Amino acid sequence: MTQYAKRTLSGGRIALLIAALVLAGVVAFSIYRGDETQEAEQAVAEGDAGASIEALVQAAESNPDDAEAWAKLGEAYFQAGRFAQAADAYDKATANDAQQAILWSALGEARVMASQTDPMPAVAVTAFERALSLDSDDPRARYFLAVKKDLGGDHAGAIADWLGLLKDTPADAPWRSDLVRTIEQVGKINGIEVAERIAEAGGNPPAPSMPMAAQAIPGPSAQELSAAASIPPSEQREMAEGMVSRLETRLKGDPDNVDGWVMLMRSRMTLGQPDRAARALKDAVAANPGRAAELRRQADLLGIR
Repeated sequence: MTQYAKRTLSGGRIALLIAALVLAGVVAFSIYRGDETQEAEQAVAEGDAGASIEALVQAAESNPDDAEAWAKLGEAYFQAGRFAQAADAYDKATANDAQQAILWSALGEARVMASQTDPMPAVAVTAFERALSLDSDDPRARYFLAVKKDLGGDHAGAIADWLGLLKDTPADAPWRSDLVRTIEQVGKINGIEVAERIAEAGGNPPAPSMPMAAQAIPGPSAQELSAAASIPPSEQREMAEGMVSRLETRLKGDPDNVDGWVMLMRSRMTLGQPDRAARALKDAVAANPGRAAELRRQADLLGIR
């Protein structure tokens, strides 16, 4: 078992896995990333992930006043699932350049994922609020602050904020369809009608990408959402495994969903199941041979061999 897998077996990490699966109907938290993502991923793709991170560490430490160098390192750590280190790197980036909203929202996201117990820690909220003070349109900060409302029980307020974000989201934004599905999922769970409001925001629900039989597989229920906040640690793993199993079933009907495969691989590693994570990689590559390199790169970052 890799060190990453061992580290993620804590109760807090499994609780965060449950929160991630429930909150967005298996939509990953990372709704938005900037140019630093592509640069960091390219660096990792050019060689061994560990060696690439080491090179980025050296570059940042050699130029401690270079915000961009710290941002690239932060993104590389984030992609590798080393969230606490990602938060530290982004913290240094914001210390060197406190006027870039994208750095603050990236710091907030890293702090969310680094938290072992609180799905929305105060230090993350502070970072997201700082991002919005610099750029009121920052999509990542807007998304996460709506997540904060949802976690706090203000589901209607969260949906309203997400709808506002949807209205401002470019038609070709890669996260647009996931945002729509998040709104639909949270609306369904909490009995809030959203179809007409989605249409009014210019975000007609995307055409189904999977057979009707697969669509019929139920997502998280209201009971599961409530249970995620209060379930005893001894029962968290059983709940998480059930939800991950349903994700795996969904992917059988939607094998082109590369993001879903990555989420499945990450979830299996979080549960300390490297063999099943490796199987997910094999199945994902078989279903998406044209994106095999991308899938294997993500697997390397997760420590899957």
